[in-house]
Amino acid sequence: MKIIQQVRQVGHCLPPAVVGEAQLALVFSTTAMLREECTWEELRATFPHARIVACSTAGEIAGTTVYDDSIVCTGIRFEHSRVEVATVHLDEAPDSQALGALLGSRLPRTDLAHVFVLSEGLNVNGSSLVAGLVAQLPASVAVTGGLSADGSNFQCTAVCVDGPHPSRQVVAIGFYGSRLQIGYGCLGGWDSFGPERRITRAEGNVLYELDGEPALDLYKRYLGEHAANLPASGLLFPLTVRRGYDDEMPVVRTILSVDENTRSLTFAGDVPHGYRARLMRANFERLVDGASEAAKVTQQWISASTPELAILVSCVGRKLVLKQRIEEEVEAVRDVLGNDTVLTGFYSYGEISPFTPSARCELHNQTMTITTLSER
Repeated sequence: MKIIQQVRQVGHCLPPAVVGEAQLALVFSTTAMLREECTWEELRATFPHARIVACSTAGEIAGTTVYDDSIVCTGIRFEHSRVEVATVHLDEAPDSQALGALLGSRLPRTDLAHVFVLSEGLNVNGSSLVAGLVAQLPASVAVTGGLSADGSNFQCTAVCVDGPHPSRQVVAIGFYGSRLQIGYGCLGGWDSFGPERRITRAEGNVLYELDGEPALDLYKRYLGEHAANLPASGLLFPLTVRRGYDDEMPVVRTILSVDENTRSLTFAGDVPHGYRARLMRANFERLVDGASEAAKVTQQWISASTPELAILVSCVGRKLVLKQRIEEEVEAVRDVLGNDTVLTGFYSYGEISPFTPSARCELHNQTMTITTLSER
């Protein structure tokens, strides 16, 4: 596997490519930059033979640096493997689960080793999308990826392939070949506070009531002065959701929007009726430790001591908490994987991965999710 990574900041051009005929280019940038034709003219000139898959972000990762308002491009040439790219536009299916199923049906099955998915981040129920996609794939194939972001604005995200349009879509990258090694891990690092409550009214990813009380009213009471800045401030106070007391690994949900009329909260993934929910808040040291542990989990999957590429998808909520110390979580990943691994990725509105190698694939929030790739 040969990899080149380039970063273009505002006012600069991409340097010439030296990787030769890259098969895949992963691009992370802002919604505005991905909608400019001049951006794509540069990308096509830099990677003339590659499928170019781009995703808008709340921050771009290259090495141990976290950028804002930049273009991070990672070109990959496989020696013994290949990639296929499938897309589905949001208007092609009636709901997110059907969207995922349609996307999965468009990927060839033979020799499929892994699927990395990038989704529009505001109008897709990530839980349902994952359920539909996984149902169409062989049981041995795992899915990782994330939901595109728009900083802390929550207004408009973009996922593009080979050009600026369309951008309201979901993209699946299929990795093929027996010599490809994929690792993945996903961990958080948040502390729970307040009592655990029962979800007494919800529909899909919309939460109406907790213990019979309007969800928005309860949330505002706990947030205090932070309530005035919802939904952005909700990134600092996610919700942990589990089926019952016997669940060891609950999932975390982040608010996407609030509805003052219905007193409800819309989350990035499902908040099922009857489940139990509890508010969470940041613990700085545990966030960094979570990133390190996620990197360690990825190594359970590969025989190589050092993966060649690591794609990091971390939550925008973590970025808002860590602030100027945000690069510490990326450095923690570097400390585990080593200096020879190329790091790329972005800050998202949702992360897609199994928690561990034996777990089912889930939509998460407020986690650091890592996907590593190597060729034997």
